[in-house]
Amino acid sequence: MCKILVVDDEEQVRAAIQRRLQREGYKVDAVAGEAEAVERIQNADPHYDIVLTDMVMEDPDSGVKILQTAFAEDIFTEVLVLTAYGNVANAVECMKRGAFDYVEKNIPGVDVYELMSLKVAQAMDRRRSSVSTARRLDGIGRSLR
Repeated sequence: MCKILVVDDEEQVRAAIQRRLQREGYKVDAVAGEAEAVERIQNADPHYDIVLTDMVMEDPDSGVKILQTAFAEDIFTEVLVLTAYGNVANAVECMKRGAFDYVEKNIPGVDVYELMSLKVAQAMDRRRSSVSTARRLDGIGRSLR
């Protein structure tokens, strides 16, 4: 089962994303800020498959810090960065650091929860593929010894 961490300082947004993903069968934990997210990520066993994080919370770089923590714990964790304040520089920075995607919460005419659901499914497919490839390469390396 896919294990997801949702990080957002807006309680209604956090709860809505959590409910939506749970309805789709995912195991979802939700926290309100960077410090709690970092602690959860570092202590998770098994690691989170996907982390959905708000970009700006206590600090304008909260999302980037959570992204870095997630990758430090498991390089295959897929991170989706959400923001109410779309900013090209932030988007580029997150993508350079390996985020799966960067999504604005307030896109006119778009059901953001439906979009999140689609992005999570795509991220999970990419994670499965990456882990499978790493296992195959590890097997090839072992057979060459």
